[in-house]
Amino acid sequence: MDTDDWLADTRASYDTVAVSYADYVRGAIAGDQYLRTALALFADSVRAAGDGPVADVGCGPGDVTAHLHELGVDAFGVDLSPGMIDVARRDHPGLRFEVGSMTDLDLPDASVAGLLAWWSLIHIPDEEVATVFAHFHRVLRPGGPLQLGFHVGDVSRLKTQGYGGHPMKVHVHRRQPDKVASWLRDAGFTVEAQWLLDPDEEVPGAILFARRRP
Repeated sequence: MDTDDWLADTRASYDTVAVSYADYVRGAIAGDQYLRTALALFADSVRAAGDGPVADVGCGPGDVTAHLHELGVDAFGVDLSPGMIDVARRDHPGLRFEVGSMTDLDLPDASVAGLLAWWSLIHIPDEEVATVFAHFHRVLRPGGPLQLGFHVGDVSRLKTQGYGGHPMKVHVHRRQPDKVASWLRDAGFTVEAQWLLDPDEEVPGAILFARRRP
């Protein structure tokens, strides 16, 4: 499958479920102390690096972007799905949201002080991750923090039904933190910490804290 095919499928799927997905995740951050702590640490890292605009890539309905804003971060959201961006603008008026793809990130070089991608890399095939990380490295300022969240595992599956029972056609890739960390190092990042979330669940989560090397 070429890039246009899976990107088009992912975009169409999230356009279809945008409203239901927003309802599903609403309140998730408020209800999880570990997610709130991870975002607080990220906000602290942005301030320590000199402050500036922060990109939430794969922002979905914008809840993470809004939480970062509440923490004093100048955050804006980017998402592949126009439907998701419409919901984000509806639910979080006054914040900046734009349509875009992490495979071809339309931001100037060294233009953001920090970059966050929570559970959006899960739809990127292995062979495209290097391209995505190259864009992350390009748009981040030297020394700027990067935070990634993703599903942990060793399998990929095709998701055909999603939030609200709507049809979807997206591949979901579960990865081991050490593998993602290795890719980050190859792309010019220093990995500072790895968190494993819900290790006793069927599908744990992971958050990696990294930084663009000067």
